[in-house]
Amino acid sequence: MGRDGPAGASRGDDPETIAAIPHRDRDTGSDGMTTDDTAPRIDIVIPTYNRAHLIDTAVRAALDQSWWNRDVMVVDDASTDDTQRVLEPYFAHPRFTYVRLRRNLGTAGAKNAALLLTDGAGVTFHDSDDIPHRDKVLRQMRVLTRRDVQAHDSLNWAMIGKDANSELQIGAVLTHHELLLPDGRRVRIERTLSLVDDMFPNLQMGSEVPGDWTHVNSGLFRHDVFARLGGFADCIEEDREFRNRLILNGEVIWVIPDVLLTKVETPDSLTQSAVSDYDSPQRCADRARVWDKVAQWRATGQVAPVPVDLPHLEVEFCNAPERLRPRDMPMTDATRAARDAALRCPAPSLQAAQ
Repeated sequence: MGRDGPAGASRGDDPETIAAIPHRDRDTGSDGMTTDDTAPRIDIVIPTYNRAHLIDTAVRAALDQSWWNRDVMVVDDASTDDTQRVLEPYFAHPRFTYVRLRRNLGTAGAKNAALLLTDGAGVTFHDSDDIPHRDKVLRQMRVLTRRDVQAHDSLNWAMIGKDANSELQIGAVLTHHELLLPDGRRVRIERTLSLVDDMFPNLQMGSEVPGDWTHVNSGLFRHDVFARLGGFADCIEEDREFRNRLILNGEVIWVIPDVLLTKVETPDSLTQSAVSDYDSPQRCADRARVWDKVAQWRATGQVAPVPVDLPHLEVEFCNAPERLRPRDMPMTDATRAARDAALRCPAPSLQAAQ
């Protein structure tokens, strides 16, 4: 893992001074990006379900990001409230796409649906109760596109199959964040060691609140990470499982040690609801599945990719179907057929949008 500092990196340019462009219309290097004055296009994905009272703030914060070349996609997981009506004022925005799923697929399913229907050079996920700092994506992108990061020979890079002094490609950029709890407390989450809590619980002493770990769901991921490792597992610990898969498969992760996101916890948040909080039977069962994969890694040194399995993916409505684009990543044959059908979503009629 990299940090916003010298460990594992060269002592070259500041991490927030370099930009690059993806491979789509220009000559490229081996990593699919070139050095250029133009910026790569980033997908900011907001999965949501029955959060009409919060979603407008999340969308405005995403569209207001200072990284100009970004598209914002809301994946409405078959909400039964006024989410679509609340978002209608954004339907004409050239950088906004609203996708309403015909059936509820769960949080992991909604994220996977977004991955299947976007093709940006990078992807970040914001929850519907997240308020990112205006420069969050800008700072993440300037780290993600660095070309001066090297495997310092003081670290054991052979452990993850890399050579000392070789150039490293950063796969994900995370940040610190803060929690705004239902009781009014504001808690800064800055324990980077929490990223390895499932592998090294003996390093996790001193946590003061449930959820005191560096989140991966608001990280910025290079597009080819999903091509190598697949999508999100079908469980409510999908972020935790994906985080472990990145780490255990040797992806280089950089953590910016600044609070760039506020997570507003509400009584209906997954981590607050009795059916899905940290002590719920469902979350305990999913944690056991996550730990089984860690045990598999200890035994074999590998964690298998997770192909997306969404054979029932259907788009009920999209305000701008021409902006839906396929991403190359592991998926089942039935999912590919469903994804291709979703890409042929017809243009919205005035009646459908009302």
